[in-house]
Amino acid sequence: MPFTVITLKKVPASLRGDLTKWMQEIATGVYIGNFSTRVRQNLWQRVCDSVGSGEATISYAYRNEIGYNFQTLNTERYEVDFDGIPLVFLPVENNNQNQKKDNLRKGFSDAYQMHRFKKTAYPNKSKECADQKAVVTEYSAAMQNQERYVVLDLETTGLNATTDRIIEVGAVKDDQGTISVFNALICIDDSLPKEIVQLTGITDEMLRQGQPLKAVLRTLVEFIGDTTIVGYNISFDLKFLNSAFNRCGMPSLNNQVIDLIKIVRREQLFQENYRLETTLKSYGIADKVPHRALQDAQLIFQLSKKVNVFGQSPA
Repeated sequence: MPFTVITLKKVPASLRGDLTKWMQEIATGVYIGNFSTRVRQNLWQRVCDSVGSGEATISYAYRNEIGYNFQTLNTERYEVDFDGIPLVFLPVENNNQNQKKDNLRKGFSDAYQMHRFKKTAYPNKSKECADQKAVVTEYSAAMQNQERYVVLDLETTGLNATTDRIIEVGAVKDDQGTISVFNALICIDDSLPKEIVQLTGITDEMLRQGQPLKAVLRTLVEFIGDTTIVGYNISFDLKFLNSAFNRCGMPSLNNQVIDLIKIVRREQLFQENYRLETTLKSYGIADKVPHRALQDAQLIFQLSKKVNVFGQSPA
């Protein structure tokens, strides 16, 4: 069973009492325990429901390259996914140096990008490059054996999978050349943030005509079936889905998953950034990203037919 650590700050006393039923408080606000994944998920959901304006973090043993995973709630630092490795993002404030901002935007210096390119061009000279090639080969082998897959995309009320909600689901299935689509708006209790309305065009009135979450999840599970799930930064969507499954008392998805952003980062080394719209242009897809679940899924589906893993060269 995975070892788990939860830290709390400025939370109600009742929440601290709840955690002591399952975990030991070894220091003020620091709780440790060893229990099943199901118990951990339920405890974290309890924390999310009761934390109020306080802060919370959870870290636990996990099968990835670093051996653990974590989540944060109401903290400045939060998790970002980098090729399957959870990293800590800490916002940079009061940085008035334009050169530094430019370097942050690019992500790597020109010298480092050239160094990385040389490693990729001459894989026999670098074990790191051999490992990168092995990852791409793994994805390629997976898709060569797959004639059925579903491209999935969500729209949500925000970026936090534990406190924000799914408002739209879109999916495109390729079943041995037969294409079908799934799309649903989901009704929620709260009003949408203004920035989400502006970004997506989805309104509260539209969501009032939407379907209940559990009904949409059941239909989506039937639509996906046992096919491979493909997406762009798909870990974001899966976190929201699995959180929603947990709230509805449904089992999480365990399908094979392929994240196109990991492949693009290796095929397009010098791409300015890896936002979906930038990547689409790199592969000759000129459409704008409308930030609607089905339309975005259709664009990602087009992208899936362009990357090398799916058997074609990039445009």
